[in-house]
Amino acid sequence: MTETTSTFAELGVPKSLVTVLDAAGKHEAFPIQQSTLPSTLAGRDVLGRGKTGSGKTLAFAIPLVARLAGAVSGGKRRPGRPLGLVLLPTRELATQVAAVIEPLAKAAGLTVTTVFGGVSQRPQETAFRNGVDIVVACPGRLDDLMKQRIVNLDAVEVTVLDEADHMADLGFLPVVTRIMNATPQSGQRLLFSATLDNGVDKLVKKFLSDPILHSVDESNSHVAAMTHHVYEAETPEAKTALVHALASGKGRRIMFMRTKHQAKKLAKQLTASGIPAVDLHGNLSQNARDRNLAAFSGGEVNVLVATDVAARGVHVDAIELVVHVDPPAEHKAYLHRSGRTARAGSEGDVVTLMLPSQRKDTEMLLRRAKIGVTPQRANVNSPFVNELIGEVAPTVRPVPGGPGSGNVEVSQGRGTSQGANARRKRDAAPARGGAARGGSGNGGGRGRAASSSSQGSSASRPARGQAGEGAAQGQRRGESRPRRAGTSSPAAPSRGGERGGSRRASWSSGQ
Repeated sequence: MTETTSTFAELGVPKSLVTVLDAAGKHEAFPIQQSTLPSTLAGRDVLGRGKTGSGKTLAFAIPLVARLAGAVSGGKRRPGRPLGLVLLPTRELATQVAAVIEPLAKAAGLTVTTVFGGVSQRPQETAFRNGVDIVVACPGRLDDLMKQRIVNLDAVEVTVLDEADHMADLGFLPVVTRIMNATPQSGQRLLFSATLDNGVDKLVKKFLSDPILHSVDESNSHVAAMTHHVYEAETPEAKTALVHALASGKGRRIMFMRTKHQAKKLAKQLTASGIPAVDLHGNLSQNARDRNLAAFSGGEVNVLVATDVAARGVHVDAIELVVHVDPPAEHKAYLHRSGRTARAGSEGDVVTLMLPSQRKDTEMLLRRAKIGVTPQRANVNSPFVNELIGEVAPTVRPVPGGPGSGNVEVSQGRGTSQGANARRKRDAAPARGGAARGGSGNGGGRGRAASSSSQGSSASRPARGQAGEGAAQGQRRGESRPRRAGTSSPAAPSRGGERGGSRRASWSSGQ
C-alpha cells in the first residue's frame, strides 16, 4: 500500500498558520498529524496515540491555536484566566512544547507562558496578572497557583494532556484530575499518550466526550528508522573505553545513566578527556538545566549525559546516537530513551552496553521492548564500533580557569591515521583501573584515552536547586526524580589523546 502525504493546507489548517509552518520548512504533515487534524480542527475531543518522535506536539499545537485565534479581540485579556491549557510531566518538555506553540500563537495574536516548579513563581504571577492566552504547565506548580487563586481555569476552551501515561507513572493523576475538574466541561479536550495503562483510561472516560481514537503504530513499537545495537564488554574498563569512544563522534549523542551522581561524574570525565559534555538530571537547578540543554541543542557541545529525566523531556533535532551506558530498569524507559533519536522521520542508532553479568537482564529487557537484536562482543578496536562512531571530533582542551571561562581549545593534532594506529596498538591492553586508548585503523583516528585518574573540570557544575516536578502527588516543585538503581561506576578518564586539526573552538555551558 502506497503512503499518501498531505500538506497542512489540504488538512484545513488556517492560512496564517500554514505560512508559519512553511517558513519553518514544515510542508507535509506526519502520519499522526494527518490522522488527527481533521478531527481536532473540527472541535472534536481526540485521543491520539503514537510512538515517540511521531510529531504529536504539532498535532495538538495547531488545533489549539486555530481554535483560540481571534478569541482575544483588541488585545483584551482577563487577568488569571487563560483560554488554552497544555499539561505535561516535565520542565524540559514544557519549555520545548512552548517553543513549538509560540510562533503559531504569535501569528494568531496569542500569548504563551510556561508554568513549572524549581523556579521563582513571581514571573508566572506577573504573566497571569497581565493576562495570558495559552499556559503550558506541569501539574504541581499549576495546582499551587490555583490554590493561591492566582489562576482560574474557568475560561479554558481547549485542554491538552500530553504524555498522559508518563504523568500517570509519576503519580500525577490525582492533581491532574483536580486541574481537569476546574476546566469547563464544554471545552475541547485532547489527550496524547503512548499507552492507556496506569489510570490513563480513567482520564479518558471521565473527561473526554465521545472521543475519536487516532492511533499511529502500536503503543510500544519502536521506530523503523532506528537501528539497535547491543555491545558486550568483557570488563568494566573495556566498557568505559567503549563509552568514551562512542562519545567521541562529531554528531549529537545522548549517554543515559541510571543515577544523577553517575551522570554528573561521566560528564566531568568526558570533558576532562577532551570531549565537551554537559549533564542533565534532577539535582540541577532549573537555570543549570536550561543552560546545559541550550549548550547541547545549540551545538556548543555534542554530548549530553542524562538520567531518565531526559527520556521524554529532550526534543532536539539530529541526535544521531543514543547510548544506554546503564541499561534501564524496564522496557518502557528503554523505548523512551531510545526515542530521542530517529525522530520525525530521520534515522538514528541506539547502543546498549552491558557486561557479561548483565546479559540475562538485558535480553529480557529487549524482549519486553520487542527489539530483535543479536548482542556482539565489542571493544574500541571493533570495526563495527568505529563505523558507528563515524568521523571523530577534534579533542577539546578546557582552558585553565575552569568551566566558568566558557572557552576550550582544539588540540594541535599531528597524528595521521598511521600514527593513530601505532598508538592504538601500543595502548590496546587496558591499564589497571583504566581503559585503553582504542579505535579503528580505517583512517579515522577514532580512539580515546581513559585511565583511573580524572583531571580537568566539568563542562557544567550543577547548582543547588529543586529537583523537579515531583514523582508523587504532594511534590510541587519541578519534575520527576528518576528512580535510583545500582550501577557500576565508569573509570575516570585521563586527558584524551590528540587528534588532527588546528582550529580553535569555543563553547560554554553557560550560554
